[in-house]
Amino acid sequence: MAVTTQARPESRPTTEKKWVYLFEEGNKDMRDLLGGKGAGVAEMTRAGLPVPPGFTITTEACNAYYASGKRFPDGMWDQAIEALHHVEEKAGKKLGDVKNPLLVSVRSGAKFSMPGMMDTVLNLGLNPKTLEGLAKLTNDRRFALDAYRRFIQMFGKIVLGINAEKFEKRLELAKERAKVKTDPELKPEQLEKLVTEFKDIILKESGKPFPDEPQEQLRAAIEAVFSSWNNKRATDYRNFNKIPHDLGTAVNVQTMVFGNMGNDSGTGVAFTRDPNTGEKVLYGDYLPNAQGEDVVAGIRTPQPIASLKKQL
Repeated sequence: MAVTTQARPESRPTTEKKWVYLFEEGNKDMRDLLGGKGAGVAEMTRAGLPVPPGFTITTEACNAYYASGKRFPDGMWDQAIEALHHVEEKAGKKLGDVKNPLLVSVRSGAKFSMPGMMDTVLNLGLNPKTLEGLAKLTNDRRFALDAYRRFIQMFGKIVLGINAEKFEKRLELAKERAKVKTDPELKPEQLEKLVTEFKDIILKESGKPFPDEPQEQLRAAIEAVFSSWNNKRATDYRNFNKIPHDLGTAVNVQTMVFGNMGNDSGTGVAFTRDPNTGEKVLYGDYLPNAQGEDVVAGIRTPQPIASLKKQL
């Protein structure tokens, strides 16, 4: 009696390299791959802390980017978009959505801390349509315009390589015209004019209009962070601190939380120990109604984090 058997299909090995990790997929022991920041937020996510959702593109992807002549390695961008969709589901928002836009930050994160040496882009995902959506969603047009002008300024400086002074001079001129001393005092109509002026700078300096398509913005920002691994500041810092040049940087893409929504929000830097004495106390500085690098930019004087006790 002949017995016929059906051949079992061969299982296809998964050969695709994993370039992208959701925060919940990593842990504190993956600093080599995810960088210090990526490993840290992954560990906090695992611990159940309220970490805004995001994903990390690995240091290996950065090295592969350079090895292939500044091109994303095969599969990396597709994995990033897949991770982005997961973040959109968790956040309940969508990148580029007019009514409920997701905005993200794009930050570097090497294995060893290199403060201020590499680049960050905030508020990515804004364009004329999502600006209106954000303004309606928050019922705060001034905040939405401030976030937009900051994004254009950062994108122009970091992604397009335009001299930061060109934006800073326009900002100072806007404050002079308005007869105010600080950025938060600028009114919506003044910020709207500043947005137009910043876009004009980008068109003049780069020869191209500011990109409105959010995925195009994201791709360009990731490339800029990879490129910042080898900028002069970062290279000099590694030479001085004897950090190897072949480690690469990870890229962290994370849902935005806004510090510039009024005096009950802010941005800051905190330590669980006093870095000067080692004493076990909460130590740091913060600025109300501010965002990102405002704390270290020297534009406004930060407040010691201990003073929050009096204000809260």
